[in-house]
Amino acid sequence: MGAVVSALAGASRERQSRRRKQFHTVVLKVRMDCDGCELKVRNTLAKMRGVESVEINRKQQKVTVQGFVEPQRVLRRAQSTGKRVELWPYVPYTNPYVAPPVYDKRAPAGHVRRVDALIAPAAGREEDLATIFSDDNLNGCSVM
Repeated sequence: MGAVVSALAGASRERQSRRRKQFHTVVLKVRMDCDGCELKVRNTLAKMRGVESVEINRKQQKVTVQGFVEPQRVLRRAQSTGKRVELWPYVPYTNPYVAPPVYDKRAPAGHVRRVDALIAPAAGREEDLATIFSDDNLNGCSVM
């Protein structure tokens, strides 16, 4: 009898630890054109379990979700509305004396596109370009 009670108590503790999630602030860029689009996105995200607040700035097409949720689940739920959705790709740019790292004309005022996502694919491309004119590459350029 005591073993059954301790097993049930252990199972309830396991369930409680599994439910605990960290507080996240998820910022998304969602393509919204009208009040109906905004309302659809707001209602869909507000109904998620663990969401504390949903803030929408339609001019910047920015949606901020705060709560005990996982960012990937919020992204998938926002995509289920049929809108074009991505994680917020911009970072604030505050240094006027240095040229911005990546200019994007669609970025909101005072923001530039996040660079870390763009640098990773370019690193592998340099090696590919170096091997095009290599003597070891049989299929390379024969002009040299």
